[in-house]
Amino acid sequence: MKTLVRFFFKTLRLVLGPIMLLWEVASRPTGVVRAPALQAEVDQQCRNLVLYQFSTCPFCIKVRKEMHHLSLNIERRDAQKNAINRAELVQGYGQPKVPCLKITDQAGNSQWLAESDAIIDYLMVRFAQA
Repeated sequence: MKTLVRFFFKTLRLVLGPIMLLWEVASRPTGVVRAPALQAEVDQQCRNLVLYQFSTCPFCIKVRKEMHHLSLNIERRDAQKNAINRAELVQGYGQPKVPCLKITDQAGNSQWLAESDAIIDYLMVRFAQA
């Protein structure tokens, strides 16, 4: 029975995954247009951010759509299929929970922010005014 349930959910993910990714692209909001100098400054700030994610996670899709809306070039790391990224996430945050944003300050100290709404709020406060 356990094998049947796993097979069902694996098949469901295989079928729905591409549909979810297609929907993400089709429903993507237009990005904020900034002056080139201002966008370069935002890009520089984004170099200190890394989003750990699963490609078909609905909450990760929500965060990625907001990143696109704010025109943020944040590095994304797949913690589902890449064992190294998953290990970094578990070592830094303590569990393999996505989406998770790694925020590194000027001194090299890292802070981890989980939950899609918290990440979106952080990005809005930090970059919506720019």
